[in-house]
Amino acid sequence: MGFFRDLGGLHLLIIVLILVLLFGASRLPAVSKGIAQSVRVFRKEVAKKNDEDEGSVARSTESTTTTTTPSDDKK
Repeated sequence: MGFFRDLGGLHLLIIVLILVLLFGASRLPAVSKGIAQSVRVFRKEVAKKNDEDEGSVARSTESTTTTTTPSDDKK
């Protein structure tokens, strides 16, 4: 994300003007909404995958961990 920190005000203005020329001012809200929804779905799926991975790691460590109890035979 270092690329976005280097963008100045003039750069952002040029990008917005190019988007307006490509899509037209009337279509920009619809395009923005579609991109935002796609990003939300992507983040949700990534979080879901991370939760599944953490759960499988926790389950695998629980199944390989054994507990020992002291026996009464050593008196």
